[in-house]
Amino acid sequence: MKNSDIALKAIKDADVILIGAGAGLSSAAGLTYSGERFKKYFPEFIEKYHIEDMYSAGFYPYPTEEAEWAYWAKHIYHNSYEVGATSLYKKLFELVEDKDYFVITTNVDGQFIKAGFDKERYFEVQGNFEHFQCSVPCQQVVYNNKEHVLKMMDNIDDNLEIPSELIPTCPNCGAPLTRHLRVDNRFVQNETWYRQQKSYAAFLEGLEGKKVVLLELGVGYNTPTIIRYPFEQLTYHLPQAQLIRFNQSDTEGAKENTHKTLTITKDMEEVFASWL
Repeated sequence: MKNSDIALKAIKDADVILIGAGAGLSSAAGLTYSGERFKKYFPEFIEKYHIEDMYSAGFYPYPTEEAEWAYWAKHIYHNSYEVGATSLYKKLFELVEDKDYFVITTNVDGQFIKAGFDKERYFEVQGNFEHFQCSVPCQQVVYNNKEHVLKMMDNIDDNLEIPSELIPTCPNCGAPLTRHLRVDNRFVQNETWYRQQKSYAAFLEGLEGKKVVLLELGVGYNTPTIIRYPFEQLTYHLPQAQLIRFNQSDTEGAKENTHKTLTITKDMEEVFASWL
């Protein structure tokens, strides 16, 4: 029996499913940060700044705030507001919607919620493209940015800058706003973040004695302490746990868990389609 067939049976037989999702899931869904998609949306930025992909472009030292926000307006728009729920995330939801599930993700594109996943069974650890936060920060508060991002998008000039008056500022203290993405210790953990963290902890406490499938989707070693290592620990300590790892490059896991781990390197879209 193939690993994918064994994995599907484990999912069907599971009492609970814990989904851990990394960047590889969104890449498999088509939200790639390099290649043709990057060239399609950022040709002028590539020509001017010689940037190579969306990830590194986010750290590029743009000459002005106006130029930096011109890039980020497009980045947020094309990776969040322009995109509805992708077919891969919809298939994943269809696979688990009738199960007792929880999602923990380092992705910031909001795809899970767009696809229909329950907001109360969801922990978005690293932030979300659709929010700004104070750069100080003066408060543990985030702000929806859709209207502002669309306005910036509409006003990018030939020099690839936005008007200075569109640089977002904190409504509370007047300091610059920034993206609500975890890049340093100024990341805002607001009430929603702590509520999600508490829900995740409660879910983990209820796993003992149950048939548990840990569905690890496209998780590498960029931030392994959030999903990768905890999933290995849970697999080791829970007697009825099964770790199902979808990954095409970082396939190796803890040797102690080899007998409880199924690794699938095939395209996620194809595998999920065959399961439904």
